[in-house]
Amino acid sequence: MTIPLELERAAPDERARSAAVEFYLAYERIVIGGTTLLVFLLAWEAFARSGLVDPLFISSPTRVAQAGWELVHDSDFWRDLTVSGNEFLLGYGAAVAVGIPLGLAIGLSRRLQYMLSPFVDTLNAVPRVTLLPLIIIWLGIGIWSKVAVVFLGAVIPILINTQSGVKASEARFIRVARSFSASKLKIFSSIVLPGTVPFVFTGLKYGAGRALLGVVVGELYASTAGIGHMIAQAGNTFQTDVVFFGVLIFMATGLVVVALLDRLEQQFEKWRPDVR
Repeated sequence: MTIPLELERAAPDERARSAAVEFYLAYERIVIGGTTLLVFLLAWEAFARSGLVDPLFISSPTRVAQAGWELVHDSDFWRDLTVSGNEFLLGYGAAVAVGIPLGLAIGLSRRLQYMLSPFVDTLNAVPRVTLLPLIIIWLGIGIWSKVAVVFLGAVIPILINTQSGVKASEARFIRVARSFSASKLKIFSSIVLPGTVPFVFTGLKYGAGRALLGVVVGELYASTAGIGHMIAQAGNTFQTDVVFFGVLIFMATGLVVVALLDRLEQQFEKWRPDVR
């Protein structure tokens, strides 16, 4: 039996179309996001070159890229990047080490919650930026004042989200576990902690953004090095390209941190209940 020529030609086209659809569905987020970003950059470049606005105020993607190329060949830039990176890692790491255990403890203990809630609520309500002058008086304008600002910015959202995760534990599961004489440690490890994981990662992502904000604010306010200090100096001298490149660094850092946390969160997917 022979296959008609039209069907032979249609089969490869159909397979190619099916492969293209599968590729799009697998990378739909990247395709849509990348296309949107490309269109935005092209529109920005065209608007900057149109002459309607002075490039001093808006710069352009090509000028920002050129400024970044020149900066990466400057040793001072890498020193600033190292300083800002150390401030972020130390402050954010300390916030994670304190916020998660303390959030679990407050969520599990009613008396501890009564004891610490006034301080947590106060720090959550008061912008941490207002404490920066005091922190600089206490710790100076070196790295540790910025680490303290980063810590204060990140620890509260991590703590509050972790505490909320403990409070959101399914009471019916806990009752069933108690009916089978499960110990408090067993209830915590098998019910409370797995249910808290999504809340913890939400706090970590939100805290990462607050930590980066702390780095920027601390270095803009009083510092002798760092990417925030570089942005402040560039702004004072009308180097718009450098300002945009510094902002791009913080944006890229935030996206990378969130992507890493998303990847880490996937490792805990088996702990989550199936809601489908």
